[in-house]
Amino acid sequence: MGGEALNIMASLKEVKTRIVSVKSTKKITAAMKMVSSAKLKKAQTAIENIAPYQDRLNRILNNFLATETDFHSAYAEVRPLKRLAIVVFSSNSSLCGAFNSNVIRKLNEVYNENKKLGAKNIVIFPIGKKIYEASKKLKAAISGEYNQLADKPNFDGMTEITNTLMNSFLKKEFDKVIVIYHHLKSTAVQQLFVEDFLPIRFEQKETEEKSSVSGEYIVEPNKTEILQALLPKALRTKLYACLLDSNASEHGARTVAMQIATDNAEDLIKELTVLYNKTRQQTITSELLDIVGGIAALQAK
Repeated sequence: MGGEALNIMASLKEVKTRIVSVKSTKKITAAMKMVSSAKLKKAQTAIENIAPYQDRLNRILNNFLATETDFHSAYAEVRPLKRLAIVVFSSNSSLCGAFNSNVIRKLNEVYNENKKLGAKNIVIFPIGKKIYEASKKLKAAISGEYNQLADKPNFDGMTEITNTLMNSFLKKEFDKVIVIYHHLKSTAVQQLFVEDFLPIRFEQKETEEKSSVSGEYIVEPNKTEILQALLPKALRTKLYACLLDSNASEHGARTVAMQIATDNAEDLIKELTVLYNKTRQQTITSELLDIVGGIAALQAK
């Protein structure tokens, strides 16, 4: 067997090894897609479970606020911005497309917009390992490490953070709280939001809803006290909903990323298979030429 044939055989072995490797990768990405899809359904169920409570709570608040035009809350106090808190949500692991990089980029933008306050006056609450690692590269203060909430969202854990934010705002340790998170519009679309969490902004409804308050609710002791009690609940529910939304968005992004990776692996397998067959055919042709050449040489003798 000539040197060319040996090279072709070596090339065949290399292509076959690559095919086996890509097939193995395809199995992994397909399995990861199935896991992420199952986690996504679970996360969507959690959102669906809290949505009615959140919607009803917001409706009650807005209805009361429509009739209490003189209502004031310490959580709505607007004051000059001296100290800023940023609550930002990411995932603990990668392989979810641009999910984490988008959050990190947005955090950097918000930080740069407010860095005139001074690094010590910007405090980051990072929910997720990826954003925690990115936050350490900034000069801002980091309140703590909350990676466990990114993998296993729970209301109690998020409530502790919300209570800290609310108490710090009331004590004027923070003048503003911003939230950065992804909203799951669909499995393939995750929209990044930057929202003001504190001070809270009240939405005044039109007069058509005002009449519903007296007919729908029996209020004791009075609307003002009830509003003061409901506002913290609404804030806790809001931040927990952001956590659930971010978690669902992560799994949606990873599901799509793994589907794309699986499709790319399938395309690569097809290309390598064609290359393998062509190379194999070239080997057969080369061997036939050697045989014919040998026969011709014998006949010439």
